[in-house]
Amino acid sequence: MAEIHVTPLGAGQDVGRSCILASIGSKNIMLDCGMHMGYNDERRFPDFSYIVDGNLTDHIDCVIISHFHLDHCGALPFMTEMVGYNGPIYMTHPTKAIAPILLEDMRKVAVERKGETNFFTSAMIKDCMKKVIAVNLHQVVQVDNEIEIKAYYAGHVLGGAMFHIKVGTQSLVYTGDYNMTPDRHLGAAWIDRCRPDLLISESTYATTIRDSKRCRERDFLKKVHECVNNGGKVLIPVFALGRAQELCILLETYWERMDLKVPIYFAAGLTEKANSYYKMFISWTNQKIKKTFVRRNMFEFKHIKPFDKSYIDNPGPMVVFATPGMLHAGLSLTIFKKWAPFEQNMLIMPGYCVQGTVGAQVLGGAKKIEIDRQTVEVKLSVEYMSFSAHADAKGIMQLIQYCQPKNVLLVHGEGKKMDFLKNQIQTELGIDCFMPANGETAVIKTALPVHAVIDQGLLMKCKQKYEMNPPDPKRPCLVHGVLVVKDDVLTLMDSQKAADELGLPKQELILSCPVPLPDDSQPATALAKISNKVQKFFHQKQ
Repeated sequence: MAEIHVTPLGAGQDVGRSCILASIGSKNIMLDCGMHMGYNDERRFPDFSYIVDGNLTDHIDCVIISHFHLDHCGALPFMTEMVGYNGPIYMTHPTKAIAPILLEDMRKVAVERKGETNFFTSAMIKDCMKKVIAVNLHQVVQVDNEIEIKAYYAGHVLGGAMFHIKVGTQSLVYTGDYNMTPDRHLGAAWIDRCRPDLLISESTYATTIRDSKRCRERDFLKKVHECVNNGGKVLIPVFALGRAQELCILLETYWERMDLKVPIYFAAGLTEKANSYYKMFISWTNQKIKKTFVRRNMFEFKHIKPFDKSYIDNPGPMVVFATPGMLHAGLSLTIFKKWAPFEQNMLIMPGYCVQGTVGAQVLGGAKKIEIDRQTVEVKLSVEYMSFSAHADAKGIMQLIQYCQPKNVLLVHGEGKKMDFLKNQIQTELGIDCFMPANGETAVIKTALPVHAVIDQGLLMKCKQKYEMNPPDPKRPCLVHGVLVVKDDVLTLMDSQKAADELGLPKQELILSCPVPLPDDSQPATALAKISNKVQKFFHQKQ
């Protein structure tokens, strides 16, 4: 049997720093290259010395990036320019356009504000992006003589993609982050029924089944309205693109309907950037956005204005969207430090926070948090309302059932929750499931396919049969024949033709089964007994 080896350098029984090394056939492929938001030391980047000490080009055949979130692409310039990798990097067009902007924003925060060293430069980001090859959805890309990749729509964020990777007769699907439910600006993830040897799936919400989206939206709007009505300020930490646009559309519509005058702000500069990208990549949005785009751009907001730092101490109520989404740095953390000590204010966390971030501490119920050597008292009300664009447990199971993989491997999730989902997959779907920790290698055995050609005469015979009596389109068509090795090629032939070519008389095997019948049994009774016996026989065979 052939094998696929998978080693997480990040996101193994953990959320953050996604970086998966897959060895399939004779090829080594790196899936994502992210950083961990919860660390400020060497642990933030994957440990590339696991592969080799020094240049990685000779050891990795290609790198595939699923989307622009920093926990999936944040370590890419570090790997290419500081560790050393000159091979091909594949991502979609929106990811290629947006990733360098987020990388530069992160670099500014880390180097210029925090004074960190051993970090990549602006020039390194540009040099890294020169190595990137952009791909279209459903485009089959031949990386080399053996590796073939194809991108599928993942939802989650603009440009997010799942990748189907083939090497010889083996194949795997890497999902990256995906969402099986459409939202206000993106569609649901979709992939062919490609039956890969292995599906590598994220499992951020491995044990969560979300409530009704409409109830969540109603609850969100109610809490925001109540807070500003009482004179409070609402802070909503978000990442620049994705969930931010989702919630902006929601609040914009509500403010218009209720004729509210309380100001809503978005971190300056990001709204304009987001707008330009959604215009540029309108084909990646959902059907409603595409239809209304000609008449009205849904991302041009009447009630949402750019935010200036001087507004932080302004009196009166306001709503502010600020980046980043986990309160680990930047403007959202600055605003939080100012507003946290006041009870009338509110913090709404709309997405997942990795361990080690201020966001995770606040959601854990901490009332005093040390930030930049200062102790911040947390008196504002804290609400966690998941508008996360990740698949929940139900969505993950849906994707597995549709994709029909032979094996599943879980990454990008918490160990205990992954273990629960792993057992569910094995019990309910009967599919082997793996969940290696960082640095551990999972070995997935794959059966080598047996290739055979079908004889033209048999094919025509089947065609005529199914034209006269069309089969159920949801069930596979059965072809009955005999496998014969002919000219060193395995050929499926009609049994009579095979017997004639081999000079063998055709043998018939008749199976009989005794059915005892009493002498006085009526014909109807006898037929019923025979029918029951035959049905039981075939039921046992199935």
